[in-house]
Amino acid sequence: MTTDHSIIDLILNASILVQLVMLTLALASIVSWSMIINKRVVLKRAKKDADVFETKFWSVDDLSPLYKQITGKRYVPSGMEKIFEVGFKEFVRLSKQQNIDPKAVLDGCQRSMRIALNKEMDHLETSLSFLATVGSTSPYVGLFGTVWGIMNSFQALGAVQQATISMVAPGISEALIATAMGLFAAIPAVVAYNRFSYESERLINRYDNFTEEFASILHRHAHL
Repeated sequence: MTTDHSIIDLILNASILVQLVMLTLALASIVSWSMIINKRVVLKRAKKDADVFETKFWSVDDLSPLYKQITGKRYVPSGMEKIFEVGFKEFVRLSKQQNIDPKAVLDGCQRSMRIALNKEMDHLETSLSFLATVGSTSPYVGLFGTVWGIMNSFQALGAVQQATISMVAPGISEALIATAMGLFAAIPAVVAYNRFSYESERLINRYDNFTEEFASILHRHAHL
């Protein structure tokens, strides 16, 4: 009598609990990869948009046409464009008020830009917590499936008088598959989390530096 030990058969013949562990890990891996691809696109576009906007911003003397150009676009601005838009809009609004203190104008602009910056930070860091969770917990979930599968194998071994390796091999094999799936889900998530966290932090630092530089420019205009 021969026994088929293919991976598919081992998964199909595994215990219900081990199958649930494998299904959970497979779903976590699929969701992680979809988030990894999406986050890669988002960060690449954000970096490109920041490069383009910084070139435009530092190449003009009058910021009003740049503001009109941004507000006239059909899409909603993001990143540096959004920070610039809300900061300049608040500056124009407050500057029109009679007898307003220049410091109050600058404080209002800084508050608006800080709120926009925080929103951009949240956008850049979206899904990173999920990747961190998958990366840190998947190996333990897989280990749980492994322990359960090995435990079942040894229980079956204790119920017979004459034990052979062929009796416990399927159970141990399915247990090791759970471990492999846990690592398969965890490793890409950890690598992606570390990479995206670094790139997000760099972009956030650029946004923060731009906010301070733009605030200095507005400070000079407010005291003219």
